[in-house]
Amino acid sequence: MDSQLGGVPDHSWLGSPIDARPLFAPEHTALMDTLRGLSPAEWGAEAVPGWSVRDVVAHLLGDFYGRLGRDRDGHRDGPAFAPGETLETFIHRINQEWVDALTRVSPAALTDTLDLIGRQVARFFEATDPDAPSLGVSWAGVDPAPMWLDSARDFTEFWTHRQQIRHAVGRRTDPDPRPLAVVLDTFMRALPHTLRDIAAPAGTQLRVQIDGPAGGTWTATATEDHHWSLAAPETTPPTPTAPSALLRLDPETAWQLCTRRIDPDSALARAHTSGDRELTAAACHIVSIIY
Repeated sequence: MDSQLGGVPDHSWLGSPIDARPLFAPEHTALMDTLRGLSPAEWGAEAVPGWSVRDVVAHLLGDFYGRLGRDRDGHRDGPAFAPGETLETFIHRINQEWVDALTRVSPAALTDTLDLIGRQVARFFEATDPDAPSLGVSWAGVDPAPMWLDSARDFTEFWTHRQQIRHAVGRRTDPDPRPLAVVLDTFMRALPHTLRDIAAPAGTQLRVQIDGPAGGTWTATATEDHHWSLAAPETTPPTPTAPSALLRLDPETAWQLCTRRIDPDSALARAHTSGDRELTAAACHIVSIIY
């Protein structure tokens, strides 16, 4: 989907860049506050299917080490794809291998190590060039991705895992709208890729509205080259008064849909919709994680 001019990929169809860099340190502090307040029993609570709170923390530590080793230190050793293995299968396999390897490490030791390495990760992201090429973001359909999207993607993962831990021990989603706004904005960058198989006349628009202080509005527009864009290309006909379809969600439904804590049908049942039903149903199949 990237066109190139002078060898520089055009990512305008992803929408305006997101700057998550200032949020990594506060997010890490919030995570550590959560972990240090857990009881021994809460470490064993199921956070995601098949993984306890402790397993999620071990997974986060693996992510931290991976990011520093690969992007800060230039370390290239590590697991490789097995023959015929898909990206999703590979990611799930190596994540489980890491969790299994850390079963011998106590929650206290995990917490202390995560604190040390997580602060280094925050400093790494704070110093990144948002326009530099970086890891692909498969759920957005872009590889390589600009660093601003790659780093925002990692921020959403860290935030989401913290919410999974909170939910596992009976707490609600963190109500702070500032990080949630960045999470939702990042998740919505999956819209063009979500709609990639939907053929529509150029200028057709799907609008997603998320309510509340952390919400916003995102409009995906069909382009003349049979793609979808969160930008407004000059070749697109003038914007009509109303979009072809409108999907309106509350923030809790939106982030849980994008991370598949709820399924598309459940999200659609909670949503307010108008216009083209095919488009609103398609939008509810958005996935903003490797699933």
